[in-house]
Amino acid sequence: MAEATGKTVDQSADYREESQSRSGRVRQWLTLFLLIYCLVCAVSVIGDGFGTATGDHAEQIFNFATNPFVGLMVGIVATSLIQSSSTVTSIIVAMVAGGLPVAIAVPMVMGANIGTTMTNTLVSLGHVRDKDEFRRAFAAATVHDFFNFLAVSILLPFEILFSPLEHLAEQVAIIFYGDANLSIDNANLIGFATDPITGSIERVVSGLPDILGGLVMIAVGVTAILMSIRYIGKLLKNLMVGRAKRIMNSAIGRGPVTGVTSGALITTLVQSSSTTTSLMVPLAGSGTFSLKQIYPFTIGSNIGTTFTALLAATAISGSNATLALEIALVHLFFNLFAMLIIGGLPFLRTLPIKGAERLASLAAERKTMAAAWVVGAFIALPAALIAITAVTG
Repeated sequence: MAEATGKTVDQSADYREESQSRSGRVRQWLTLFLLIYCLVCAVSVIGDGFGTATGDHAEQIFNFATNPFVGLMVGIVATSLIQSSSTVTSIIVAMVAGGLPVAIAVPMVMGANIGTTMTNTLVSLGHVRDKDEFRRAFAAATVHDFFNFLAVSILLPFEILFSPLEHLAEQVAIIFYGDANLSIDNANLIGFATDPITGSIERVVSGLPDILGGLVMIAVGVTAILMSIRYIGKLLKNLMVGRAKRIMNSAIGRGPVTGVTSGALITTLVQSSSTTTSLMVPLAGSGTFSLKQIYPFTIGSNIGTTFTALLAATAISGSNATLALEIALVHLFFNLFAMLIIGGLPFLRTLPIKGAERLASLAAERKTMAAAWVVGAFIALPAALIAITAVTG
């Protein structure tokens, strides 16, 4: 009798624990949806604020970036400092909605693609005490760097000369919105959903001068994006990382197509390339997976990280909605074409691997090379080139 009573108590405790766990996951999902709503509202606030602050003079304000190379450097430095390409591209989408010309935003988006790869390298530094382990981890991290640098060196000149990404994105965006000149009154469903928040913030700053009010809105929006993406990443790690690990372990090593697909899927699930690399680099360092097996996975993570900008574009309604979607699509198409061009041409396909292996060998012998690569490639060189261009331009 006592034994039966004990079993009943244990079963009751297990049921309560399972129920609490289930309710906890429900709360996490509800919080996640609330944060996504906050992200979308923040993008809308930045767009409105940027438009208010600049009036019709956004292009003149960004004349310093009409040199595409400077725009590229701005994207690299901003993403390297913030360490989130999702945040930077979401802000760029909002700025386009506020009047930033797409042609200026395109190289910024490409720069964001490069800046985000610094996270890989920082993660690999955790293996610095073991020479062989560090060499493998550093190569797995920097292969992402070399791939994105190569992608920009190929596609940016074509974009400067012929604007293929911008034109393609424009045509696809028009398919979704009907034409490029939406009426301000033709607000989409997301616009109606975000209007209570954005409208309230606009009313709060309405008593300020236009420029100051717009800057306040931009500051509020950027802060909200930073916080939203940070906590979205944390929640998705709790909800999805276990599943992501299973997908990765079952997919890596089965071929390039499977590797790219799993990289894109996992990054979409957790919405953080930092999380993707934190899963990947230690496995490379331990020797579980080779550099050639890791390589397609990193390419896929480039594609998965574009989802946030596409989500951000849904926040925009009115006359610039098509342009906001256009720049988000540019980010997607840039990564897709980079994958097809570099992955499809054998003489290009191996270059990132060779570059990463060579740099990793040097860094394993002289640890200062790793620090020089991070500081030089992602901070010092871009900042110096921006300064030189600003002075001589």
